[in-house]
Amino acid sequence: MSSVTSSHLTRENPYVMNTIQVEVVSAEESIFSGEAEFVVLPGEVGELGVYPNHTPLITRIKAGAVRIRVPGENRDELIFVAGGILEIQPNLVTVLADTAIRGNDLDEARANEARRAAEEALTNAKSKMDLARAHSELAAVTAQIQTIRRYRSR
Repeated sequence: MSSVTSSHLTRENPYVMNTIQVEVVSAEESIFSGEAEFVVLPGEVGELGVYPNHTPLITRIKAGAVRIRVPGENRDELIFVAGGILEIQPNLVTVLADTAIRGNDLDEARANEARRAAEEALTNAKSKMDLARAHSELAAVTAQIQTIRRYRSR
């Protein structure tokens, strides 16, 4: 992490960070890189909230919305991830996503078509592997549709 700058420090306690650096990357590209007041991610057993000075952690994340509160804005940056790995250091959050799509790039018509295809694959599965793959795809596309609806309701 780069050195601490005065924009990170609170007036009450100059040793306490009030923002956290967030990096969201997929195999294709860097989706988000910047400071945040906090981040909410889809953990395996529920949402995980991360604030500055969080305890270090490495865990898997499931398909869903990553919400990033950017300092000085009254809204969250929303990113859909189709699962991946989360690494937390006290003032750095790194998301290594299988797939990541910015909220404003999500396409509901395409997601609905993908859901129909996943449902058809589920119906036509001939092996346990096909069935597992179809379940996984259906879960990811359902989470994507939920992210789209959340993004539009803001």
